[in-house]
This record gives sequence, structure tokens and C-alpha cells, in this order.
Amino acid sequence: MRFELVGWPADGPKLALDYRAFSYAGKFVMSNTGKTVALAPEGGSAAEQGAAGAADEDPSERPPPATDVEGVVDPDGRVLGAVAFNADRTDPETWWLRYITVRGDRRGEGIGPRLAAFTTARLRERRAERVRIAVNNPYAYEALYRAGFAYTGEETGIAELVLARPPPDRSRATYRAGLDVFRARGPGPDERSFLDRKAGRDPPAVVDPQE
Repeated sequence: MRFELVGWPADGPKLALDYRAFSYAGKFVMSNTGKTVALAPEGGSAAEQGAAGAADEDPSERPPPATDVEGVVDPDGRVLGAVAFNADRTDPETWWLRYITVRGDRRGEGIGPRLAAFTTARLRERRAERVRIAVNNPYAYEALYRAGFAYTGEETGIAELVLARPPPDRSRATYRAGLDVFRARGPGPDERSFLDRKAGRDPPAVVDPQE
């Protein structure tokens, strides 16, 4: 598996993702956000390769960029995950990860956290002072903590929790405070079970996107 910056918002990149395999697929067709992707190795689709597609590649054998001449990516189904991002409308030093999606049959492999960390590193190279994201469930919250983000204590107008990197406070108390917000909302059985497993724990370790 490898990560690729498809393009910045000004480049107008678009992703053609299968809506049956990816959440928010329609959001990635829009050209007003930058895009990064996690790609399966050349030689088969993401679905065909399964977990084996995450094996390391020889850099000398890396395939060319997946972008075609029209700026639409993934005609051959090699995308494992994708991130859409853009700058804050009022603060150009702050960037937002707007959407993160991972193939439904490849979730749980750590693709989302690693791709979020990779994207954040590219934004910091672009001199972004802060990178933020709003999440609406404890699974995404945990994944973003693994990507090095932390809860800011803020919520959006639609009750999403805002996380940021660099983290303003990555303490155990702050981590648990965000989980408590989800717990207080009366989650369903699956989310409740997930939250119960996280009770009393420290924030998860930060992933290395290049592992």
C-alpha cells in the first residue's frame, strides 16, 4: 500500500469511488477540495488483494499516479481510502479534513488513521499551522486520535466533535471527555460496547503512516 497526494483544492481533483464500497462517495466527485488516497499495489483491485494489498512495495516498482487526464481517479478500483480537505474559509493557516472514507471491506486495518496522518503531514509542509476535523461517532474519534489529533472541547453546529493537530491537549482527561460526550448521547448497542471497552483507557498510540 502507498499514499498519494492527488491534488490541492486549486487543482480540482475528483475521485470516482464506488458508492457501494465507500461512504461519502459522492463528496469525492466534487472538485473544490484537495484529495489524498491510499492505493493498493499494482496488479489487482483493492477488493481482490484484500489484506495482502497492504504489503510493502519496492519503491522502484511503484506504479505511476492513478490520476487520468480528466482528473478522475480510481478507474481500476485500486483506492483503499481517501481524504478530502480544504482551507478554512476565514483562516488560511487552518485546514480541515472534510471527509475520510475507507473501503467497507478494508476497515479495521488502520488505513484511515495512517492516511489522515499522511494528509496532515502534507498540509504541514504547505505551512498549515493547524489541521482540524469534525467527527460524529466514537469510531472516527478513536481513529483520529491514532492519527495524532486530540479533542478541542468544541462542537460544530450539528453536534460534531472537533479535533485538531497539533493537539491542544492530548491528556487522558481530554480523551475521555470526548468519549463521555458520545456516551451521554445514548448510543446504540455497538457504539455502547465500543465505548465500554475504552472506559478508563489512555489515548491510543499515534500511528506511523509509513509503516
